Amino acid sequence: MSDGFVAVIMFIMTIVIYFPLAALHRRIGASFTVPVLTSTILIVLLLSVFDLSYDTYMRGGKWIHELLGPAVVSLAYPLYQQRHVLKKLIIPIVFGTFAGAVIGISTGVLLAKWAGFGELMLYTIAPKSVTTPVAMVIAESVGGVMPLAAVFVMIAGIGGAIIGPTVFKLFNINHDLGRGVGMGSASHAIGTAAAMERGAREGSASTIAMVVSAVMVSVLTPGLVGLFV
Repeated sequence: MSDGFVAVIMFIMTIVIYFPLAALHRRIGASFTVPVLTSTILIVLLLSVFDLSYDTYMRGGKWIHELLGPAVVSLAYPLYQQRHVLKKLIIPIVFGTFAGAVIGISTGVLLAKWAGFGELMLYTIAPKSVTTPVAMVIAESVGGVMPLAAVFVMIAGIGGAIIGPTVFKLFNINHDLGRGVGMGSASHAIGTAAAMERGAREGSASTIAMVVSAVMVSVLTPGLVGLFV
């Protein structure tokens, strides 16, 4: 079977799985039905059943992966639409993002330390709350493991998208900009996508938080991790 044919099959399989699950999520509205979680689980199960490797899947999966960059860039449009509101509140947004960056790094490192992991794991988990390319570079620069850092990023993103609404309800966080900053700081692009579903202002605030958080975490990680090592 040619690589091109396998790539097409993997690509079509992903699309066929994702869109029905996305429609199901819109109908049910429950946080645990977010399609990035349900479709990932189903794809992993199919690959396991048919004994297909990750490399085989990525022959077609990489075509979707290449769309990640344009998808992130497209977030600039709602950001532009909400520019006047965001300009007025830029200071609390930046300070909120800073707090999120510090908490994101510290909680990951403290959890790994509490679990008894060594320095390698501490450096790997520290940048879990920023988008994958940035997290992998940060992890490598401080002595962590790049592929494992990407796994922690996925866990943080999907976890935030699932439990975020419950946390907001539990602590009575009703302001859309506050929710947006929380999602962008803690759950990067996946959280931002979830925030965008709830409104343009929340999604725009999440976009800013995601971008600013990536810069802050890049600067803060070596020093903060050093405090716990």
